[in-house]
Amino acid sequence: MKKKFLALTLAILIGSSQILTASAAREDEINQSKQEAQSELDATYAKIQSMEAEQQALLSEIDAKEQELVQIIAAIDLLNNDIANKETQIAETQEDLAAAEAERDQQYEAMKTRIQYLYENGGSDAWAQMLLEDGDLSNFLSKAENTQQLYEYDKESRENFISIVNETQELENQLEAEKGELEGMKQENETQKQQLEELLAQKRAESDDYETQIANAESMAAEYTQMIQDYNEELQKIEEERQAEEARKQAEAEAARQQAAEAAQRQAEAQQEEETESSGSRENYTSVNTPVEDTSDTSSGQDDTYYEEEEEDTTGGSSSQGSATGQAIVNYALQFVGNPYVYGGTSLTNGIDCSAFVQQIYAHFGYSLPRTSSAQRSAGRAVSYADAQPGDIICYSGHVAIYMGGGQIVHASNSAPYPQGGIKVSPNAAYQTILSVRRIIN
Repeated sequence: MKKKFLALTLAILIGSSQILTASAAREDEINQSKQEAQSELDATYAKIQSMEAEQQALLSEIDAKEQELVQIIAAIDLLNNDIANKETQIAETQEDLAAAEAERDQQYEAMKTRIQYLYENGGSDAWAQMLLEDGDLSNFLSKAENTQQLYEYDKESRENFISIVNETQELENQLEAEKGELEGMKQENETQKQQLEELLAQKRAESDDYETQIANAESMAAEYTQMIQDYNEELQKIEEERQAEEARKQAEAEAARQQAAEAAQRQAEAQQEEETESSGSRENYTSVNTPVEDTSDTSSGQDDTYYEEEEEDTTGGSSSQGSATGQAIVNYALQFVGNPYVYGGTSLTNGIDCSAFVQQIYAHFGYSLPRTSSAQRSAGRAVSYADAQPGDIICYSGHVAIYMGGGQIVHASNSAPYPQGGIKVSPNAAYQTILSVRRIIN
């Protein structure tokens, strides 16, 4: 009977073992596939994070360039206003010049008429004729004195009008030069505006491309996530099947053990009854055979989870302060007058733009200033133009200069040859709209 019970139990264990072995093989296969999908998902998320960081940097660059474009457009508008004002001043000066020239010519014609009259009425003998006719020396001297005074008046008036004409002509020439400088700055700003617009179009296209790549990567990540979810569900199903199979195996083993126990009980009772009948005096006994329970191990699956960590990048800046006098700043800047202007240039001798010129002049004395003209409008502290001192920075729209005193500035003006452009001295600091005056030296 024991052999039968052991054979039945062994058959149950073998069948269950085959089922469990197949389940374990399938579970290993799914876990391997799940691990591969998780690795792909991790790599995809890392790629998305990298592309998002690159796109954010690109968007920050686009934002900065858009602000720069707005500043250039504003500078062009201000330059247009300044050019219009110069044209009005030039027109007024031309009218003043025409009036001065007409007055000069009128005075000259009147003087010629008086001289002609003297000559036509006696020429070089007129004075003698006047003396003979008058006969009175004092009266004659009075006429001669009046004539001399008239001559002196004519001479002084003519010289005065000539001076007015010359001064008016010089003013017109200065206004024309200032207008030309403003037009040159406007042309350079127009060129920068076009370059910025082309660069922004390129950067926006790159940003759109990042958007497409990120969307595709997110779609792939969703697919990998779904695959991992499917694998988890299949592993859960295998686990449930394993638990059900173990429960069934234990139930069958328990039923077989119960059946064997009942059979052994019946056999013992029959044997006892047979011995009682044959001997009548045999000692009663009962044999109990208890089969061994069979147990098995259970296993569980493991689920992986993806974590994404963000890094925070912080940056800082520093500035330094030096010591100098405003006049020392001006004297050092004047050493470079005549050198060329180059947009974006940083060489005081071979080519430099307006903001780099101011930055490097101050750097020579240990002062740290921003690179761009717009940023330099926030350097130091603001003072009024009426209180401007040598060494102060005069800030215009898209342009900066160093104040020399007496209404003069030294600056890297424009790309025209010197003296129309380059590093030069301009006599009128207010030749275009002044946005701010900054004092760096306390």
